[in-house]
Amino acid sequence: MEIYLVGGAVRDSLLKRPVRDNDWVVTGATPQQMVDLGYKPVGKDFPVFLHPETKEEYALARTERKSGHGYHGFVFHTSPDVTLEEDLARRDLTINAMAQSSDGKIIDPYGGRDDLKNGLLRHVSDAFVEDPVRLLRIARYAARYAKLGFSIAEETQQLLKQIVSSGEVNELVAERVWNEISDALDEDTPSVFFLALRQCNALAVLLPEVDRLFGIPQSPAYHPEIDTGVHTMMVIDMAAHYGADNSVRFAALCHDLGKGTTAPSLLPRHIAHEARGLAQIRDLCERFRVPAAHRQMAELVCEYHSHCHRAAELRISTILKVLQALDAFRRPQRLDNFLLACEADARGRLGFENSTYPQADIFRVCFTAAKLVDIKDLVSTETSGKEIQRQLKSRREQAIGEALERIRLDA
Repeated sequence: MEIYLVGGAVRDSLLKRPVRDNDWVVTGATPQQMVDLGYKPVGKDFPVFLHPETKEEYALARTERKSGHGYHGFVFHTSPDVTLEEDLARRDLTINAMAQSSDGKIIDPYGGRDDLKNGLLRHVSDAFVEDPVRLLRIARYAARYAKLGFSIAEETQQLLKQIVSSGEVNELVAERVWNEISDALDEDTPSVFFLALRQCNALAVLLPEVDRLFGIPQSPAYHPEIDTGVHTMMVIDMAAHYGADNSVRFAALCHDLGKGTTAPSLLPRHIAHEARGLAQIRDLCERFRVPAAHRQMAELVCEYHSHCHRAAELRISTILKVLQALDAFRRPQRLDNFLLACEADARGRLGFENSTYPQADIFRVCFTAAKLVDIKDLVSTETSGKEIQRQLKSRREQAIGEALERIRLDA
């Protein structure tokens, strides 16, 4: 019986990056031996055990064989005779197919160390095409390691296109796709994930709403980068640069989806793209069962980001309308997230990366003023609920107006 540290822990240790999780492979052992040693069995499809103290996962070495479509279409075989090299051979990328023995020796039968040095994401074997999830995973690795100069090997690119053309991508489980998208959005350069999917034709299959943005022109006066898809990629990377949470990054991805439905005769103008984008967001979110909080933030940013950009020109009633739509008086964090997405949108343009965004400050000042409005004198009387709401709206608008006047005087 031998125990090896495998996969991401070995990879990231060699890259001198923080190790997120330790995964272990056990050779030469049976399930009963693991139980006798105090390990707790948790695997359904193949033997996986939790260490009695660390609770880390220990899997018996196994091989796998394709038996059907999709992520679950595999038959696994495990026995004490399965070697470490056979177990590593079923892994996706060479950089994930390395192991470390108890004495610190690196076992690297498929050249993962060289690919780490050369910045290559390369498949271990042609069996790579059998699991469509690997397409999403390699795109996510491309996003994670982009700043280290990593790229997808050309021969692996061909296999990714093969996965798409075979129709295997259509077999992916919705929740699994969303998990990969969500994880990719949390990377330092999330745009690389979507660009990698586009390069192998998978973006058009999985996220046609995003794919159709590429090649759609915008007015160069406002968007020197012109291409809407390029702009969207710049926006999600800017949101990542700010350290925005996952829902804000998702909203950044979705904020201009309506521009993909603009009639060609109207280009490069995109009249009412905000309203048209809402239907696109709903379709996408329903397809992948996106969490409600993400969907709500994406819809709010889509519908009201243009209002925020024009904060200095808005009527007082419109500013209050946006604050109420955001439910900002009960959920102020939602306003902060909204403004962060809008700033990422404004700065996610060619030449505007380092520009200021005073519009966010205008909304914050107006919100603070409206939030301080006191209606205790009304609540303590027998005034009707409708009248209280009318008076509250009136007083908040007055407070916002006074705040805007102070901003103009200070300017």
